[in-house]
This record gives sequence, structure tokens and C-alpha cells, in this order.
Amino acid sequence: MSVIVTDQGFSESDWAAELPEADMLALPSDTDPHGVDVASLPALVRVEFPSFADGRGFTIARVLRDHGYTGKLRASGHVIADQYAMARRCGFDDVEISEELAARQPEEQWKFRADWTAHSYRDRLRTA
Repeated sequence: MSVIVTDQGFSESDWAAELPEADMLALPSDTDPHGVDVASLPALVRVEFPSFADGRGFTIARVLRDHGYTGKLRASGHVIADQYAMARRCGFDDVEISEELAARQPEEQWKFRADWTAHSYRDRLRTA
């Protein structure tokens, strides 16, 4: 079982459960996002994170959004709470983590980073 993390915290409702399997696609972290035909992508794209140290998924999300993908993007796998704001800024709608990770990093840690639009480095530069 997995836990879905949103800006409101841990979510029990998972819109992916309501989608047919044909409307979902898992992209491995080594996918070249520039080679993906955004128009052919289904309603939900899960970008896999094999390790919290593997940041290629953030690039995949940003490129897909820059190329016009408007469907749901989910970061799936080894994403940690400290990376939540970056995941949202890159274009992910939510994060899917294991129950084990949710136990080690409780909901409060994720919600602390849920105000992902504030305190970006660009905002800090503007006020300097």
C-alpha cells in the first residue's frame, strides 16, 4: 500500500484509483523527456524515483510541463519530505510514497513544506 502526499497532507483519496489502467503511464527516471510526445500521454503520468538522490525525475516533470502536458503528474517512490516543495515547483501534482517512509517522515514534515510557492530562492533574491 502507498500513501499519497498532497498540499493538505496525507490523502486517503487517490484519483488514480478511479482511472482505467490505459489512462496511466509510469516513466522510469532514465526517460529522455525531450523525446516524449506530450500529446500522446495519458491522464496520469507517474515518474519513478528509484532513490532520493536521483533528481532526474524533477527534470522530467519540468520538461513535460514546459512542453505543454496538462495531465496529472505524480512523483512515485523514494521522494523525501525535504524534496516536496521542489517536486511541486517542478510540476508534480502529488507524491506517492511507501507506508514505511510515511512512518519515518510523518505528515507534519510534509505539510511543513506544503507552502511551496513561498520562500523560493527567486523570492529571496527579489527582496535582497
